[in-house]
Parts: sequence; structure tokens; C-alpha cells
Amino acid sequence: MTSLRRLGSSDLHVFPLALGGNVFGWTADETRSFAVLDAYTAAGGNFVDTADSYSAWAEGNEGGESETIIGKWLAARGNRADVVIATKVGAHPRYKGLSAATVKAAAEESLRRLGTDYIDLYYTHFDDESVPVEEIVTALDQLVKDGKVRAVAASNISPERLRASLDFAEAEGLARYVALQPHYNLVSRETYEGELLETAERAGLASVPYFALASGFLTGKYRPGTTVDSARAQRAGAHLDTERGRAVLSALDTVADAHGAEPATVALAWLASRPTVAAPIASARTVEQLPALVAVADLTLTEAELTLLTEASAV
Repeated sequence: MTSLRRLGSSDLHVFPLALGGNVFGWTADETRSFAVLDAYTAAGGNFVDTADSYSAWAEGNEGGESETIIGKWLAARGNRADVVIATKVGAHPRYKGLSAATVKAAAEESLRRLGTDYIDLYYTHFDDESVPVEEIVTALDQLVKDGKVRAVAASNISPERLRASLDFAEAEGLARYVALQPHYNLVSRETYEGELLETAERAGLASVPYFALASGFLTGKYRPGTTVDSARAQRAGAHLDTERGRAVLSALDTVADAHGAEPATVALAWLASRPTVAAPIASARTVEQLPALVAVADLTLTEAELTLLTEASAV
């Protein structure tokens, strides 16, 4: 059985791949979403990542669709205690920003949609610099004290605001962030590596990177002259036009061939080996896309392979 990874200083232990819920209620309907969730947990997965705003960007949606589907699935399967549910606050069209009142109201809505009385990991989705970190941290701490949230985390935050948040929580004895969700993958390293990573490492935070497969580019399905039917094809395909993108694809192919593995699995294994990373996030619209993702739990790359990938991605 795959060993679970501890999330920072929390008592949460998670599978080394978080299943992204951004596609639920968008490119995956309820039936397909249930099938993906079933297959993920059957493979040993226990960490599902969503947000209250998923998927407000899709025509006809208002936000909360992903949480609602996950809530229905949890109720149908009766497995709430077995799954670590992460959701986020701050980007829902009706609950924008991180004022104390917004955080409290949005959390209640998330709990209602998820059909649960607690959220395992609650992220600030995007930092709101119009609100003092003291107000944000205190509001999150209250949710923990009330038993509505087990642990808190941050996404899309500057190193300065992250440090200020951690320092205030420490000084006041309040719930402190245990994890960070940065944009991080083989073709996008600049946002995280540097001051943000150093701050996370010093504070003992776990990172749970999003866009772990660069919107699908690192699956290897994007090649010169190919057309991919995906809502994210334009964003992913852009990497083909860069020297780094082509170098990374070549290195992924080399390592994947050596292991008889999919390029996606190799890209996730590289990420999982990086400092602070507990579990990359990847989403699947279909059950067929899932095996390459969960296989990261069983793939260990050699130092030489990790170096090859790291150097290719530094081009």
C-alpha cells in the first residue's frame, strides 16, 4: 500500500497525488466526475482539491458546482472520514476577497455544498492585500476553533504576506498555515523557486502545486503538428513554441521510455521529489486519464534522471 505523506505540521496524511476538482461540473459532468472519484479512491487516493469558485468561468455556472458534485459523491459513498477535502475561499463571484465576514460566510456555503460539517484543509485562494493579514488569520483561526476547519493554508500569496501571516499566527498562538499551493511544474519554476520556496521550507510548510502538468502539456500529448481536443489546449500548446518546452518533452520521453511509464507520471514524479512538495495536483476528465496520474505513487526516479529533467527545464 502506498505510504501517505504528512501535510506540513498538520495531522493530515495524504496520497502523493491530489485529485483536482476543477473539471467537475465543467468538462466532467456528475456521472463522469463520480467515476473519476471512484477510480481515484480505488487506487488508494484520499486527497481531493476543489474551490468554492469552481467552475464559475463556465457558461451557465455560478460557482460551487465542483463542491456540490463532491458533496453528492461523499454522501452517496458514505466515505467522508476517509477523504481529505481541500477547498478555497476568496474567488467565488458572490464571496470575493478575504474580509473576516466573507471568509465566514463563504465557509458556511462550502460546508453546505459539500454536505459536511468540517473542511480538512481550507486555503485562501488568492491573497487579498486590501485586508490586513491579522484579520485573515484571525478569521481562519475562528473556523478552526469552531471545528469547521481542521487546517489552514494559502495559495497565490507573496513571500512577504506569507511571512507576515505566519509571524502573526505564531505570536498570537493562532492556527498557522500548514501548506502552500503554488503554481509549479517542469516548465514553470520561477513563481515558486526562490523566496517563496525558501519561506515555505523555513516554516515547515508542505506545498501542493497546481498546474502540475502545465494544463496538460506535460502529458506529452502536445506535439508539433498535433491537435488536442481540450478546453485548455491553447494554454498548454503554447509551451511547444519555447526552447524549454521542447527540451522538457525530450527529457520526459527519455525517462518515460526507461521506465515504461507515461510522460505525465514522470513529470509528477519530478515534482514530487522537489523540496517541500507533498502532493502535486492533477485533474482527470475521464477514468482513462487517471492511471498515469496515480502511478506517481509507485515511480521513483534516479538522481541522474532527476538531474536530466531539472537541467532540461532550466533552459
